[in-house]
Amino acid sequence: MKSSNKKLIAPMVITVLLVAYLVVFFVTCIYIPIPTIGKIIGSLIPLALIGVSIYVLIERIKEIRSGEEDDLSKY
Repeated sequence: MKSSNKKLIAPMVITVLLVAYLVVFFVTCIYIPIPTIGKIIGSLIPLALIGVSIYVLIERIKEIRSGEEDDLSKY
């Protein structure tokens, strides 16, 4: 396995675990007997966090593949 492929494993595992947790949270928000506005707000927040997590994972994959290991070199 290439060195860059090994570095992709941790971000992917963390993202999959986080998305799984947020999906459970989302489903729980749907089934809890609360007013509709609470269900909408409770559902939008995990969906937004899932989207952001996937976006950050894609950006991290691009950084690893380009060979840039540390973001601090930009600053």
